Amino acid sequence: MNEPNKKTDDHASSTNESVSASADSNPQAPIVSTEDIGVGTVIHRSDQPAGQHASSSQTPNPGSSIETVSVVEFDGVTKTYNAGQPNAFTAIKDVSFVVKDVPDAGEFIGILGPSGCGKSTILKLIAGLKPQHPPTEGSVKVLGRDVTGPGADRGMVFQDYTSFDHRTVLDNITFGLECHGVRRKVREELGRHWIEQVGLNVTEDQHKYPHELSGGMRQRVAIARSLILRPRVILMDEPFGALDPQTRLSMQDLLVGLWRKVQATVFFVTHSIEEAVYLGDRVYVLSSSPGTVAREVEVEPPNRPAAEMQREQKFQDTVYYLRDLIAAEEALKQAGM
Repeated sequence: MNEPNKKTDDHASSTNESVSASADSNPQAPIVSTEDIGVGTVIHRSDQPAGQHASSSQTPNPGSSIETVSVVEFDGVTKTYNAGQPNAFTAIKDVSFVVKDVPDAGEFIGILGPSGCGKSTILKLIAGLKPQHPPTEGSVKVLGRDVTGPGADRGMVFQDYTSFDHRTVLDNITFGLECHGVRRKVREELGRHWIEQVGLNVTEDQHKYPHELSGGMRQRVAIARSLILRPRVILMDEPFGALDPQTRLSMQDLLVGLWRKVQATVFFVTHSIEEAVYLGDRVYVLSSSPGTVAREVEVEPPNRPAAEMQREQKFQDTVYYLRDLIAAEEALKQAGM
């Protein structure tokens, strides 16, 4: 991600090659067609039984002897809450996808869908958080290993402000390092570095308490607290949902810059279609509950400010396409289908 403009050029020239590679390396869910819409490329895959991979991100070239590591893999995952009881509810069903490691870059995955379709369930299954974890059926793997619970290789940022009220900004950001036994001098030096990285002022802000911060500043602290641990996977559940529109755009730009520095794989749940299209390399659209992967869209990377890119007609064309798709899913839900 250190060369965003190069990635933009490569995206247009390599789409057909990557599509061909995906089809060859994933015969159980072949790509039957693609469709360019605005800044996105819609991937149409054939129907397949549960448990077969519905989509494969960044698959290796055919014939390559080097197997690309899967960062996150869902294989036929179903989650039913209160299974076997009268109030059982299935949030997601037969969800399968593979997100490969992108060396020296990482990939940004946006997750969209109607309300209640299981977006947060997917995130928390990756995180290994109960009661979402474990899945009722299927398997969830991170870095090739079954998820057995939370781990330091995964960091999570929620919509709700999750700072500790009795700790300063610096102490909040360094909390994870403290739990890992890192010496105070080392962790505070790293903490001040990350205060700067998220756009806060070390001198003015490091000794403030959460009640002295705006909503945007609190989320900056939450992001810094996650990134200071250098997780391989960053899970973000509507982190900007409570922010005003202008602050939200600023936070989107900040996140893009941070992501390029840490080179992690990011899963980002949002109700904002514009946000998903701007931030994502790839967007998964879930069906109405029980959620399945209804559509996969590869998207051009964000190589200019959010306020600028989101005004462009090509960008809006992709947004309108996804909005109509989600509206159709909502209509099916209302009709009881």
